[in-house]
Amino acid sequence: MRPYSELVSDESAWPAIAGLFANARSPVRMLPSDLHAARTCLECLQVSTRSTLGSIAYQTGGVLIDYGWIRLLGSGHPALTRRLGQWNAQLRIPLASFVLVGDDAVGGIFALDGGGLHARRGNVCYFAPTSLEWHDMMFGYTGFLQWLTSVDLDAWYRDLRWPTWRDDVSELAADHSFALFPPPSTSEGRDVSAATRRAVPAAGLWRLNLDVRRSSRQIAR
Repeated sequence: MRPYSELVSDESAWPAIAGLFANARSPVRMLPSDLHAARTCLECLQVSTRSTLGSIAYQTGGVLIDYGWIRLLGSGHPALTRRLGQWNAQLRIPLASFVLVGDDAVGGIFALDGGGLHARRGNVCYFAPTSLEWHDMMFGYTGFLQWLTSVDLDAWYRDLRWPTWRDDVSELAADHSFALFPPPSTSEGRDVSAATRRAVPAAGLWRLNLDVRRSSRQIAR
């Protein structure tokens, strides 16, 4: 296991990342990091600041994108207490399987595949609330940040946003997500503007989605 001193590189990826955020298509809010938390996070992940993931962990407590609709995990902050590595541990997901790197306000989850998602190892996958399945996004973490800062998120999330989503998300704590009822994975829940919305802890929505997926697969048999 490499110590913190070996994980902080003179060739940090941070300048390139900061440039992406400065020119992002959607609003970006970078949460400041705490040195002790950043050190712990790097040692947990065993990645250096030369990598994009390591620089996000070291330089930020997390990143809120598009008014907080997307929450990228960093080393933790009072506004986003979930941390890279620690969030895996809380949900009892081995880091060797996949690394949770972010989520969105309606329960979608972004993760780096380590083999457990059966995508290309190192690719980012998205757990979609509309299907309750993992989808390979076909790029790694650096490509993921490039995509996040350039894509039209309104178009990408067109089936999961409702007219007042900006106002609603601005009042949502970043460790919570909206549980929609009927769920968007059902035919009754396709029109999210007609669904009821309740803020719940992100961990609770993850477990609920897994239960719904498990139940739907049993019914399909």
